[in-house]
Amino acid sequence: MKEEYFKWYSPNLDKEIEMLVFGHSGYPVILFPTSMGSFHENKDMGLIESARWYVEQGLIQIYCPDSIDRDSFYNKNIHPVHRIENHVRYDKMICHEIVEKVKNNTPTAKVAVAGCSFGGYHAANFAFRHPGYVSHLFSMSGAFNIKSFLDGFHNDDVFFNSPEDYLYGLEDRQLWQMDIVLGTSNWDICFDANLKLSKVLSDKNVHHWLDIRQERTHDWPLWQEMFAHYLSRIKFF
Repeated sequence: MKEEYFKWYSPNLDKEIEMLVFGHSGYPVILFPTSMGSFHENKDMGLIESARWYVEQGLIQIYCPDSIDRDSFYNKNIHPVHRIENHVRYDKMICHEIVEKVKNNTPTAKVAVAGCSFGGYHAANFAFRHPGYVSHLFSMSGAFNIKSFLDGFHNDDVFFNSPEDYLYGLEDRQLWQMDIVLGTSNWDICFDANLKLSKVLSDKNVHHWLDIRQERTHDWPLWQEMFAHYLSRIKFF
């Protein structure tokens, strides 16, 4: 399985960013790490290995960027306005420095996005903020409420990065064309969060699959099974 390491200066973040890319060709899948996770976390925890067949067959390429959660949502040493500002800069980095460079590797000029736990938030928020760029969303045990990270602070940036809030007003027709999977389990600590987001989508008549697995915990073995399964939903070319 081909593996490449990239490091570059990000003008949006004003710092260096690192990323691993797996595969030699195929549909681009942007895979976010969990809370404060590094660019190599999904490899270290076996998620990339679970997708080996797709990668080696040239069906997908997996892009694993670093997170900046320690500079945004988890940085209690700065004011909440700066936490959300840093997250917005991260969103711009993902969009302009990664997605816009790889989306044309597909006939649809779109990518798939995925992530586990807080990575599921990043994947879902990116997909809903940029539905014109995303064909598939695979959230695995995602948590979608960022308000607990912001100490009661609220502004437009907070609103437009809280899917439970801004989705109700989102009318981009490409949202209804997206293949959306919310994966969870009845023992998942994020079970209620997935039920809530599913209701928001259902209220808007947005087709999606709420995949509730039984008697599984919020952990990597569950996500390895989910990721390999969900990748089969992509229409490869």
